[in-house]
Formats: sequence, C-alpha cells, structure tokens
Amino acid sequence: MIHEIALFPVKNHQTQSFERAFAEVSHLLTRAKGYQGHLLMQGVEQPSHFTLFVQWASLDDHIKVFEAGDDHRVFMLGLEKYLAGEPSVQHGRVVSPLGWGNSL
Repeated sequence: MIHEIALFPVKNHQTQSFERAFAEVSHLLTRAKGYQGHLLMQGVEQPSHFTLFVQWASLDDHIKVFEAGDDHRVFMLGLEKYLAGEPSVQHGRVVSPLGWGNSL
C-alpha cells in the first residue's frame, strides 16, 4: 500500500468553496482503480492549506492509472479555480503506524 500526500494551497476566503468543490469531485477519486480510502484535512494554523491523504494499492494505480486518466483531469479542473498555487504531491509507505491502525 502507498500513501499519496497532496498539499493544496487555497485562495484566502475560498476555503468553504474548495471544500464544496472537493465534495463534488471526490467520487472521481473514490472510483479509481486501486483507491483504498482518503482523508482531507484543513490546516489549523493556516486554514487555507489543505492536505489530502489517499491510500492506493500501488504507486502505479495512482500515477499510471489515475493521474494519466480523464478522471484526474476533471478532478483537478473542479478544484483549480480555488487554488492559490500548484499542489505538491509526494508518496510514502507506513513504517510505524503507532495508533493509526488501518485507517491510513
């Protein structure tokens, strides 16, 4: 299992609109091959910063299948007008969950 960590810088005063837009396009993510769950977090100290954690069965499911497909393009089109800059993405694997269980 691989975890995608995507950081979304959202325009000031657009956070609620971003949340609504994410809710409208999230079905494109959840139906993707290899998708195993996600969590969207809003920053406490910086409310205009959102972090998306996505569990994927494999790195290829995220990069070669989802990101290369039309669903990813439509997913990003639904969010881009609320973004203050380019999202950044990294991938990782859990080496010590310490209480997270299987939720992440």
